[in-house]
Amino acid sequence: QVQLVESGGGSVQAGESLRLSCAASKSSYSSGCMGWFRQAPGKEREGVATIDSGGTTSYADSVKGRFTISKDNTKNTLYLQMNSLKPEDTAMYYCAAKGGSCYGIGREPDFAYWGQGTQVTVSS
Repeated sequence: QVQLVESGGGSVQAGESLRLSCAASKSSYSSGCMGWFRQAPGKEREGVATIDSGGTTSYADSVKGRFTISKDNTKNTLYLQMNSLKPEDTAMYYCAAKGGSCYGIGREPDFAYWGQGTQVTVSS
């Protein structure tokens, strides 16, 4: 069982930055795929970015060039650096993990483990 705990959310102005962190309970997470999803009120949960065990990353078109996903295997921690934030980035952000490859952004049903979420609010 992998437990994931997100942190780093908050309220910022458009154009500002935030860094989300996701601490994993087991080092075995690093052998699979990890990712960030987000869900805005009234909308479906969508994939934001993924990173596989080899460090290959994938991003949703809406965040390419602004968000960077990374991980520190020595700390069992996943990160999402979010720059140039926009009001449309406002959502609950979730960390997720699964075994095997990422296959791009991935789909919500493919991920077995989820954090509780951290809220990001961007005002104009």
